[in-house]
Formats: sequence, structure tokens, C-alpha cells
Amino acid sequence: MDRKVISNNRKAFHDYIITEKYIAGIVLTGTEIKSIRSGGINLKDSFAKIENGEMFLYNSHISPYNQGNRFNHKPDRVRKLLLNKKEILKIEIKIKKDGFTIVPLELFLSRGFAKLELGLGKGKKMYDKRETLMKKTQTRDIERSLKR
Repeated sequence: MDRKVISNNRKAFHDYIITEKYIAGIVLTGTEIKSIRSGGINLKDSFAKIENGEMFLYNSHISPYNQGNRFNHKPDRVRKLLLNKKEILKIEIKIKKDGFTIVPLELFLSRGFAKLELGLGKGKKMYDKRETLMKKTQTRDIERSLKR
């Protein structure tokens, strides 16, 4: 699949343990897709919610398009995500039953369309974050010593 990554949410992997991943389309306006293609999107504090059998993306900031006129979009508006009904029901059951959170991980372009990779994750505790940081530093030290 032709995949051009536009934006990553690195904070998601730091704050959550991601168990499953889904790919969803996004409903965008004309100036939003132009702004995304130029790299003007931030997924840092964004999250997804299921309402009335539909999924929506909140707190994602798409900066206004530079050449946009009075028809430019609102940067922080709620955007609808496109998933199959079965996938939405499956995710909704996991959220209610197991306490998962829907976290956007990555936004990419596939054949000209903007796609969003969503992850089902549980929040990490402080000691989990310290443990992963310690593992990263240990593997980095081992790789450094092997290079010498």
C-alpha cells in the first residue's frame, strides 16, 4: 500500500499500551486536506469517541490553509471518522467492557486520501512509563557497547 506519513502521535505510545490498531478515513473539507498535505496537523492531545454508532475525532488541530480565503476551515472542529459498522461495534464493546481508549496514532495519505491509524489502548501507570524508559536506555547502552 502506498503510504506517505504526515503526522505521528509519539505521546500515545508513551501514555498508552496499544493492543489493537484500526485504519479509518476522515471526512474533511477542501482547505483541510490542502493543509494536511503541507503538514499542518497536530494529533498530540486528540482522541476519538463513539456517539450514536458513529466515530468522531476530537482535539485534532489542523492549521488554516495559507492560501485559504474566507471559506477556510475551523482548526479545532470535530471530524467524523469512517469505519465499518462492525468495526465500530467491536470497538464500542471493548471500550465498555475492558475500559480501553481510542487514540489516534498516525495520519497518512493513501492514494490521495487522508487515513488515520487508531489504536485501542489502556493508560499506563507512572511505574510502567519508568519501566519502558529504563528498557530503552538499556538497549541503547547495549547497542553502543556492541558498536565499540
